[in-house]
Amino acid sequence: MGKYAKVYEHIITRRSDSNVPFYDLCSLLTRLGFERRVLGDHHIFTMEGVEEIINLQPQKGMGKAYQVKQIRELLLKYKLRMED
Repeated sequence: MGKYAKVYEHIITRRSDSNVPFYDLCSLLTRLGFERRVLGDHHIFTMEGVEEIINLQPQKGMGKAYQVKQIRELLLKYKLRMED
């Protein structure tokens, strides 16, 4: 299992939401097809077919727990999966 597949599984299986490295979250979203804009420390992700906009900010190198939860909800809602 690759690095990003492990990050995906970590998020989906609801393991510690405060224990996901920020740049792994950003890379995962990019690999899933999201487009990324950076405004200061705000990393904004959009994707055609997904209504919601994801706005992430790092917290001591990690993703914020509530943002990881929002990502999980989007992954489940839109049935986004990692390609092998």
